[in-house]
Amino acid sequence: VQLQASGGGLVEIGGSLRLSCVVSGRTLTGSGTGWFRQAPGQEQEFVAAIKRDDSILVKDFLKGRFTISRDDAKNTVYLQMDSLLPEDTAVYYCALHAESGGSYYYTPLAYDYWGQGTLVTVSS
Repeated sequence: VQLQASGGGLVEIGGSLRLSCVVSGRTLTGSGTGWFRQAPGQEQEFVAAIKRDDSILVKDFLKGRFTISRDDAKNTVYLQMDSLLPEDTAVYYCALHAESGGSYYYTPLAYDYWGQGTLVTVSS
């Protein structure tokens, strides 16, 4: 199983980026997927997820700005980020939810495969 994240870059305050995560070796249909981020010197934090039942979770303070979606035909999950702020600067990771993850989606411990990360920098 491999995850390839892309789409990061440098953007100005208020700008938008769309991150992509192409998954190979496991079909996303029926699988949970998530996005996490880690800013310099900080803990990794949950951003958004699509649960196994296709319901969607988004970190409360990101709702309205960040949107997660999935294209089953391309086996790809996306993270659309709008109205970006300097505090959104981080390395963003996509991950596959483990069978053993149960109903836990907010902790990285519930995910068993990870992409390599893509850096998002929002300039002030």
